[in-house]
Amino acid sequence: MTQRVLTTESGAPVADNQNSATAGVGGPILLQDQHLLEKLARFNRERIPERVVHARGSGAYGYFEVTDDVTAFTRADFLSAVGKRTETFIRFSTVADSLGGADAVRDPRGFALKFYTDEGNYDLVGNNTPVFFIKDPIKFPDFIHSQKRDPFTGRQEPDNVWDFWAHAPEATHQVTWLMGDRGIPASYRHMNGYGSHTYQWTNAEGEAFFVKYHFKTNQGVRSLSSEQAAELAGKDGNSHQTDLLQAIERGVNPSWTLHVQVMPAAEAADYRFNPFDLTKVWPHSDYPLQRVGRLVLDRNPDNVFAEVEQAAFSPNNFVPGIGPSPDKMLQGRLFAYADAHRYRLGVNHTQLPVNAPRTAVVDNYGRDGLHATRNGARHDKNYEPNSYAGPAQTGAALSAPLAIHGWTGTHEAPAHTKDDDFFQAGELYRLMSEDEKGRLAANIAGGLSQVTRDDVIEKNLAHFHAADADYGKRVEEAVRALRED
Repeated sequence: MTQRVLTTESGAPVADNQNSATAGVGGPILLQDQHLLEKLARFNRERIPERVVHARGSGAYGYFEVTDDVTAFTRADFLSAVGKRTETFIRFSTVADSLGGADAVRDPRGFALKFYTDEGNYDLVGNNTPVFFIKDPIKFPDFIHSQKRDPFTGRQEPDNVWDFWAHAPEATHQVTWLMGDRGIPASYRHMNGYGSHTYQWTNAEGEAFFVKYHFKTNQGVRSLSSEQAAELAGKDGNSHQTDLLQAIERGVNPSWTLHVQVMPAAEAADYRFNPFDLTKVWPHSDYPLQRVGRLVLDRNPDNVFAEVEQAAFSPNNFVPGIGPSPDKMLQGRLFAYADAHRYRLGVNHTQLPVNAPRTAVVDNYGRDGLHATRNGARHDKNYEPNSYAGPAQTGAALSAPLAIHGWTGTHEAPAHTKDDDFFQAGELYRLMSEDEKGRLAANIAGGLSQVTRDDVIEKNLAHFHAADADYGKRVEEAVRALRED
């Protein structure tokens, strides 16, 4: 095999990669050693800012295959025919910890999926839980600050975590999920994924439907107890990454079955609770799961930095037939995700290979900026409209319009007949076995008992009592027992 020649960034051959140039034998290093300076300067710049949230992640390529006809609900081309396959890339992640954190921790998991469709990339950004802690994006920075390392102690503080939740009663449902048996997945392969938000589908006739996505793992749901997770995190901080990588390498390709819940748009206004509230689920008795297709992961990235860390997902990347809903958290993320990528990766992050469309042709008037690779030919214009046959709008909306009425202002979400912050948390609790209820109470008490302010503890206990009397009683007794030790 022919030996490849090591070169500098400019392509010049490197004569010596073992010794720096010096002023004589044993003398000081010379500033003229371009290869040394280039290597050190590049090394200093190898890292980019990590994600503020979802920093620690793993990814894989695969495909999505349609198994059931859903054309009555959407005109999205990648869902247009049974048997149609679309290449995908997925990124799993933990939410609160930094890039150096462990995988096996009690934390929600990100479930971000990129479909490389013929009509452009469609990004579906969700979690492994169907709900979230808050319902308004204006509270998101405060929520994340409460979960991150404290500015003084440099660690996650129970006082901060539970103080925020004490003032956010709508978080009770997600806290119940997080502290329950599914709070620590055994691996990325053994957890479900959810779009979490409500999205809009529009069919060929222009009819609008609101949908929720459910990716059910075909490996079965498996989770870790707090004790198992602590042991695993101590042995292998990369446990989930290792599991996913090795499974795919040996041909055990993980898969999920996609189902959707479909609500005709006309039913949303009079539904018994706000269907766009991210802290609530739609009962399956109201809107049953309808199968759509299957997601299969069959290829590992060749370079984790290039393909996992630089992967950029934004929920505002829609395709014809799919659009947003009035979900306030989704609306906030339509801006925040894309803005985060422009900060981390630059304005041209969509031109990176992992983010660039596979089959769809990108043709617009975006020019210049850091790392631009697509600037147009000599006679291409960078303005529109023009007289030079440049790309023009289609006039066809991607999704149906949303009806808007009322006055502008900082309104609370519209009240529905049975809006409540605690009922669904209680419903979830009552579905649990006695053993599950005991572990849930113990998990909550483990953190809540460390809070130093009695009033914060009492506020949180009131939320669990409001969800279910037995729920509140168990947690209160477990907290008291730990605080008396």
